[in-house]
Amino acid sequence: EVRPFRVTSTESARELARASTAAAMSFWDIPGMKAGVVTGDVAWSLYKHAKENGYAIPAFNCTSTSTCNAVMEAGKKLNRPVTIQFSEGGSAFFAGKSLPNDKGKLQTSILGAVAGAHYVRMVAPAYGIPVIVHSDHCAKKLLPWFDGMIEADEAYFKAHGEPLFTSHMLDLSEEPDAENIEICQKYLTRMKPLNLILEME
Repeated sequence: EVRPFRVTSTESARELARASTAAAMSFWDIPGMKAGVVTGDVAWSLYKHAKENGYAIPAFNCTSTSTCNAVMEAGKKLNRPVTIQFSEGGSAFFAGKSLPNDKGKLQTSILGAVAGAHYVRMVAPAYGIPVIVHSDHCAKKLLPWFDGMIEADEAYFKAHGEPLFTSHMLDLSEEPDAENIEICQKYLTRMKPLNLILEME
């Protein structure tokens, strides 16, 4: 029987999609993988597994418990890991835009990001999927926000043996390369004992 090319092409696409889904599902075989927030070596192994098997771990900027829930609900329906991330502005929104967020302190952005991370840690296991908690682009002028999150990571690590967040991102691309690397190196030295992942741009 000779089939039209279009049908064969569609079936091939479906076969590829099924193979990709099967590869993605096998992330549960990673040692230490669990439902809930993953950190350290487990999170890094998940990234490597995704790269080796050709699937994405989507990241979504969240500004409320509702948006966090929507991301985790989608992950649960697809049985896929997801990334919930907080931007500086989104973090302030999470805590409440009426609160003071002074330049050079960014106290409300710190409060919102930390509260968001704690919220995700509380509810993520109920959704039955691995979740990465990440902070998005942090420019040099936003470093007080970054410092506040690291302090929360250190406190959480002291109590639980792992950081509050999975990872953080420094975006110092507007700075000279040498300064960018120097600042990132300083933070990485502080983050390494916590087994935190640093993304730099």
